[in-house]
Amino acid sequence: MPKMKTHSGAKKRFKLTAKGKVRGRHAFSSHILEKKTPKRKRGFRKPMEVSEHDAPRVKVLLGAKKK
Repeated sequence: MPKMKTHSGAKKRFKLTAKGKVRGRHAFSSHILEKKTPKRKRGFRKPMEVSEHDAPRVKVLLGAKKK
């Protein structure tokens, strides 16, 4: 069998933490920002944990081992 390749789009957008959680960018952070409060926009800067339902799919794209 050939080796699994890491999905190029996923490796640019997601990172795995040491404990195996998936971190990515906040949603709603790129446009229509005028109506959003400054406090909310500051929160968008920090990466957020991907939901537990989406995490397994992202891990497959990143080539992480399944547990």
